[in-house]
Amino acid sequence: MAKFISYNVNGIRAALKKDWMDWLKSENPDVVCLQETKAHKDQLDLEIFTEAGYHTYWYSAEKKGYSGVAIFSKKEPDHIEYGCGIEKYDAEGRIIRADFGDFSVLSCYFPSGSSGDARQDFKMEYLRDFRVYIDELKKTRPNLLISGDVNICHEAIDIHNPVSNKKSSGFLPEEREWVTEFLKSGFIDSFRTLNKEPDNYTWWTYRFGARGKNLGWRIDYHFISESLGDKLQKAAILSEAVHSDHCPIVIEMNDVLN
Repeated sequence: MAKFISYNVNGIRAALKKDWMDWLKSENPDVVCLQETKAHKDQLDLEIFTEAGYHTYWYSAEKKGYSGVAIFSKKEPDHIEYGCGIEKYDAEGRIIRADFGDFSVLSCYFPSGSSGDARQDFKMEYLRDFRVYIDELKKTRPNLLISGDVNICHEAIDIHNPVSNKKSSGFLPEEREWVTEFLKSGFIDSFRTLNKEPDNYTWWTYRFGARGKNLGWRIDYHFISESLGDKLQKAAILSEAVHSDHCPIVIEMNDVLN
């Protein structure tokens, strides 16, 4: 059984100051996908991760203190792919991939469109280009775990107030439709496959005491290829972890890291 965690840490250095390493050691995942690391690896003491048993791979944004993704793995991958080959996204450090045999893990940080029309347009371009990128990748890497912050709530059950947020970036009809079509292309939303209950969220605004009231959004996902569906054993949201405005998500799968 292999355990995978995805976590938008909203700054790895800030999370480390909140005892993130102790939390990681207690959870003891095989692979960790991080988003919004907001750090270059030369700004960190990598030895603390090595001592915990992890090989670490970082893909940071060109802009300091912004975006960035990483993968930590106890097993050394066969190959690491940095970026998706599209400069405007790679400059923002949004995708990193680790290959293990015929299985691949991606840590992805999708753009937010909440800061205005220009970034919403950028987000929609990213969604279109990401679909093309994954469709091409599937031809050679058919067994995929796509982990990360997608910045979209798929269904009404995934957001605390779907009516008032229907025109909000992250819950727009065209964004939700993108998730629907992406899943139809051969992927499983691992959490919703195993859990149909409402009030399960992965992000809360820092305003209005939203987290204490559980007024949240489920915008972090483990998408798995349909070919891996029979290997999925567990999918959960670890809402008690409070190192970020997001919380981590976890899945467990059989026979993928052999």
